[in-house]
Amino acid sequence: MIEFEKARGHLEELGLSNAVVYLDALLEKAQRENRTYIDFLNDLLEAEVAERQKRNMEVRTKLARLPYRKTLAEFDFSFQPSIDEKLVKELATMAFIYRTENVILLGPPGVGKTHLAIGLAIEALSQGISVYFSSLTRLIDDLRKAYDENRLEKRMRIYIRPKLLIIDEVGYLPLDNKGANLFFQLISARYERGSIILTSNKGFGEWGELMGDPVLASAVLDRLLHHAHTINIRGNSYRLKDRLRTGFYASPHSNV
Repeated sequence: MIEFEKARGHLEELGLSNAVVYLDALLEKAQRENRTYIDFLNDLLEAEVAERQKRNMEVRTKLARLPYRKTLAEFDFSFQPSIDEKLVKELATMAFIYRTENVILLGPPGVGKTHLAIGLAIEALSQGISVYFSSLTRLIDDLRKAYDENRLEKRMRIYIRPKLLIIDEVGYLPLDNKGANLFFQLISARYERGSIILTSNKGFGEWGELMGDPVLASAVLDRLLHHAHTINIRGNSYRLKDRLRTGFYASPHSNV
């Protein structure tokens, strides 16, 4: 018992708090199954590592500011056959982030653009990749306030630093001149330095109207699309799929 408490004390001193919690159970398991010393040690360290990874994932997810948690496994690809599931699975490997490529998800409201973006974000976080999520409206409001307070450069780092930035709901509200210029500055700052996943209900031909400046819109798209995967979702609202399948709701197909 003295040796056991001594071992527990050493674990606590080393900051292996999870190993302390599992020590009793794993010792009992080792005795019951006649496990070797190295097997017991691996079990103890694996328990510590697993708990730390879980805690780190929770912290990274909170810092990413995801609006909710949705995984790719929960996405019903059969309901949206226009989506190349093979491409999405390839994107889930996160190779596109290491190549600093972008992902553009286009389609009408409700077809699953944000779900896919968040699903890819969850995959990125699980691989230790930094992520930050924002709607375009919140992002521009934040940068506009920072600009007015002469701290734009400092605030811009919040959106430049993560390996993956998700910009959601581009196109729902038009941008004024200042907003369009702030958006351009951000896209330019991340160009070939970090990946972006962007969701929009507007086709690229409508971005000139969205930004109030066709030339500026062209410059933004030039940078976004230079290294990009575009997924154009044509289909009914994902949110209304149960009603559609039972025939209680009919919605015309919309194309972007």
